[in-house]
Amino acid sequence: MPQTLFYLMPDNHNQISALDAVNLAACRLAEQHYREQKQVYIHCQSKQHAYQIDELLWQFEPRLFVPHNLKGEGPTTGAPVEIGFDTLGPNKSRQVLINLADQVPQFAVNLPHIIDFVANDETLKRVARQRYRQYQTLGCQVATQALAE
Repeated sequence: MPQTLFYLMPDNHNQISALDAVNLAACRLAEQHYREQKQVYIHCQSKQHAYQIDELLWQFEPRLFVPHNLKGEGPTTGAPVEIGFDTLGPNKSRQVLINLADQVPQFAVNLPHIIDFVANDETLKRVARQRYRQYQTLGCQVATQALAE
């Protein structure tokens, strides 16, 4: 049974948009899991969103570099962090799914650990609640945790 952890995003006091805060948190969590030697798949809403996440990971400090690639690019063995947006999911087995899409991808139940977010925005919170219920319906064990600022 996949374990799903929803991170509750803190109030960013309008320093950046709620969605940008989620994207940054996702990249930081991908970096953390990479340091723990876990294979990560970041599922994005669209191709444009995948490119934004790719660019954000390239902007990390050199000492925090996260080897990553967009799905279908990079080495044939794949990088530790793969970014995609299609309904097929990762090209190879991954331990962690970071979901940045509005819907729960069908392949989510094939990964043991799922990370999702509750953005600090009322509209995005409603969408997150729908995903929470979707995960429960799929038989995932769902928990929430505040994201440290």
